[in-house]
Order: sequence, then structure tokens, then C-alpha cells
Amino acid sequence: MKRFLFVTALLALIALTFAACGGGSSSSSSSGGGSGSSQAQIFVTGEDAPIPSVVSFYVTINSVTLNNSSTSVNVLSQPTTVDFGRLMGLRSLLGFETVAPGTYTSATFNLSNPVIYYVDMTTNPPTLGSMNGTLTNSTVTVSFPKSGMVVGSNGLAGIHMDFDLGQSLAVNSNGQITGSVNPVIQLMAVSATEELGEITEFTGSVLSVNTSANTLTMQGPFGFQEVIDTNSSTSFNSSYTLATVPVDAIVAVVGTVQSDGSILASGLEVITTDKAFISGRILAINGSQVTMFVGEELPNLSPTIPVDTVYTVNLSQVTQYDICFFDNWFTQQLFNASTLVVGQRIFVGGTFQSGTFTPNMVSLRRQGVLGALVLNSVSVTSGNIGSFQMQNDLLLSYAAGGPFTVNTGNATIFENINGLTGLQSAGAANLVTRGLVFKDLNTGKPVVFAGRVRVLP
Repeated sequence: MKRFLFVTALLALIALTFAACGGGSSSSSSSGGGSGSSQAQIFVTGEDAPIPSVVSFYVTINSVTLNNSSTSVNVLSQPTTVDFGRLMGLRSLLGFETVAPGTYTSATFNLSNPVIYYVDMTTNPPTLGSMNGTLTNSTVTVSFPKSGMVVGSNGLAGIHMDFDLGQSLAVNSNGQITGSVNPVIQLMAVSATEELGEITEFTGSVLSVNTSANTLTMQGPFGFQEVIDTNSSTSFNSSYTLATVPVDAIVAVVGTVQSDGSILASGLEVITTDKAFISGRILAINGSQVTMFVGEELPNLSPTIPVDTVYTVNLSQVTQYDICFFDNWFTQQLFNASTLVVGQRIFVGGTFQSGTFTPNMVSLRRQGVLGALVLNSVSVTSGNIGSFQMQNDLLLSYAAGGPFTVNTGNATIFENINGLTGLQSAGAANLVTRGLVFKDLNTGKPVVFAGRVRVLP
């Protein structure tokens, strides 16, 4: 009975979380204005399909050029360094530009400076290695599938780029990465309101709030500022409203890109009002000592906690545990100090004074998980309510001691497959599952509750 209640509660949580986080298509109308000219707008989003052991992969995108038979136009205003390892199954806004209307058949990416970070789970605690990668091709042209990307006059179109690390990073006969990078990029033309065009991960600090215009301005993760629009449909966590969101707070936004380049937020979460945080995936747990890969931080905590390092944080004094975009009386029952597990992506907020980081809150964040579907593991209860098992993701398979369970519900979005029943005949398909990772109360192992399941090509 406890197992049934736990699964039921988590499926309800996933439904609420991904409704708030823009996990499905949105029909909200734009509150931002158009350009008022015959030009069209293009936005660029990015995510990745990762490989085991790689926790961070930086590459500088110098330009993204749209091409057709008569013209080429750059849609990235400045070189942007992106950590595709951090995006694992998530999407963030990379750029926004104005272009001439027309049909574009391909896009050319100019890349440089790849840097690879990987973990060794055989050491205690886990250790981190890094290497400067070598691009076999710095310029890659990818054709749009089907009839290309059609951009109408005064319209808004999107480019979704998926950097496939599994195919891009060369490995030797022992499965170890060599540093050679042959970029494999999958490209799609998307609309702002379809699932692949939505922004599922945009986190930064609040620079200003304008309640009369229903907007706030954020400093985003890739070096540019972004205007966030809100309306009556925008959900806020806790008791926050736009008027009470503090300047300098760390917030997360999900939503859709508008024709003026702003993001219309379907959900806005005030993660913390602390002035410092570290964020990343848990590699090891020893009592209250949690070892994690630090993928993000604010402010620059070097040399105490440099970004892209392994760091052990003492959480013995932390009593506040939150879940991404979710407030409910049983939140602390689902996620607390005793339900931390290797593989989870967490955010730790606190203070940083005199070279010392003092944590006072932990937030469970959504994440993407790569793995192969285990044959004959799909179980269908009703509709898309059920479960399956995955294998091969380093951290979760390490913590689970083998395959790990993924639970799905009717709110789960399936891509490139006809729902959970279609997955039954998918063989050992490679998947990226996006959702929340919890500790199974019965086995003590990680279990994924999926908001999105994507079958890779």
C-alpha cells in the first residue's frame, strides 16, 4: 500500500509540475508586441543527448547561419559558450534575431573551443577529469528535414538544435573518450508554442521588476539579459506574485518565446533569495556530507568552489527542502534529507562570506536522463500510466546497481513514439527521459518520474 500511495503521489506531482513548467503545448496568446515591419523573427534553442560519464561539455557557438538558394543570414548576434552537458534533456534560449522572410533549407554552425568534463565513479569520493577537445570539423552545415523552415512576414519561427554528444565524442576500444569531437547536430524548425519550441530551463537573477508592464528583467545563464512577460495564466510558487518577486532573487522561468524576443512565462519559480548558490548532480552521499558536481554557481565562488569541480557540502543544518515548481503540504514527505540519492540534480542556496559557503536550502530540479530501454520491461496500467526500465546512464545505473525504473502518467509527453504502448515494441531503443529523480522508499534506489520521454533517432 505504501508503494502504491508513493507512486500515486509522485504521478500527481509530475502532472502538476509539468503543467506549471510548460511541459505540454501552450495556447497562451502573446502579451508582447510584434516588430511592425516586414521582417520576421528567429529564436534559437539548444539541448543535448548526453553520454555516460560526461557531466559537462562546453563549446563556443560563434555563429548560426540560415541558408537558402539566394541568401545567408546569421541568427546569433554574438559568440555564445554553451554547456550542453548541463542542458541534458532541457532547453534554453540561445539567441534571437530578425531575418528576412523566406524558406531556409539549412543552417551552418561555426564552433570552437570544446572542453569536456567527466567523472570517475570508481574512486571514493568520485573524481573529476577534464580535457580540451579537438574539433574534426569546426563548421557544420545541417539541412532542415522535409520542406525546410518557412518564415513568414512579421512571423516568428524557431530553430531547435540538438547536440548529440553520444555520436559526437569519439571513444576508444575501452569506451573512454579520446577528446576528438566530430559534431553531430540534429536540426528542426519549430514554432514557439509546440513542445520542442518551448523554453524549459531559463535560470538567472532578477535585475528589475516592472509591475505596470507585467514584466521583469533577468540576467540569463549565457551572458545576455532577457525580458520575462507574465499574465493571469502565469503560475508562481509559494505565495509570490510579480509584485513580491525580490530584485536579486534567483528565479527559474519556463514558457514560450514571443515575437519581440521576450519570454511569456507559463511558470515562474523563486528558487531562493540567497545571494549564493551551487547547482549540479549528486555523485555520492555519506550521511549529511553530499558530494556533487558543481555545474553552476553564483556569484563566482572561486577559489573556494570553482565551477566544474567536485565539491562536498555539509547539509546537516539544512531544514528547507523544495521541489521544482511545486508547493504542497506533502512536499517535505517526498523530498527531504533522507531522500537524497545519487544522480539527482539539486540546487543548494546559501550565503558566502569570508571564503565560506553556508547552505540553508536545497531544491530538487528537473533533469534529463539518457539510457537504453530494457527489453520487455514496459508495464502499462492504463493509458500512459505505467513504467519501464532504462540502463546505461552512468550516475543512475551506478546508484541503482543496474537498470532503473521510470514511471509515467497520462500527463507524460512521448516523442517519436505512440505512447507507452508504442514503447512496448520499441526494442532496446535509446531514450532521453526528462523529469524528477526521487529515492524509491522501498528499495533506496533512484526512480525517475517522467514528464517527457523522447525516443532518439
